[in-house]
Amino acid sequence: MGYLTTHVLDTSLGLPGEGIRIEVYRLEGGERQRITEVVTNDDGRCDAPILEGEAFTVGEYELVFHAGDYLRARGIEAEEPRFLDVIPLRFGVADAGQHYHVPLLLSPYSYSTYRGS
Repeated sequence: MGYLTTHVLDTSLGLPGEGIRIEVYRLEGGERQRITEVVTNDDGRCDAPILEGEAFTVGEYELVFHAGDYLRARGIEAEEPRFLDVIPLRFGVADAGQHYHVPLLLSPYSYSTYRGS
């Protein structure tokens, strides 16, 4: 069975993104259905897969990273409103039998993602 994981790296500090709240949604017919919420650990990862087994199906998903809260907690100053605050990442799962790893590389003024392994 496949599963979904993530990892956050603060590229401005070269450290894992610890304590970042992530909301998880499934998109169906233009509607967002909230599935769960997780928080990254001290390694910038979640302690268990975000979704797995019957909860992880073919379809479209969205991970919503609350980066602004993390940056404020780290004392990273910026003008309000912040350039980056809440970062939604939408992606598709074509084969629910595979591992989908969707990491976030974060700094106060940029982010990137990719399908990892």
